[in-house]
Amino acid sequence: MTRSETIQVSGIRCERCVGRLAGALQGHDGLEQAIANLMGQVQLTWDDERTSREDILAALSKAGFREAEPV
Repeated sequence: MTRSETIQVSGIRCERCVGRLAGALQGHDGLEQAIANLMGQVQLTWDDERTSREDILAALSKAGFREAEPV
């Protein structure tokens, strides 16, 4: 089953950060799409049978990006 969600992450300050985020998720099994912008919004689409939201967030966390607390 395919899931989609837009999450807010901290740690994005410039285009280079967006590139680092893309690199952190590149090749992540089951991740179909990840689009980040400079405001820290990341649109994710993934196959729930091959990966999970938690696994994707763990990969982001390893690269220094954290899910931001809702305002």
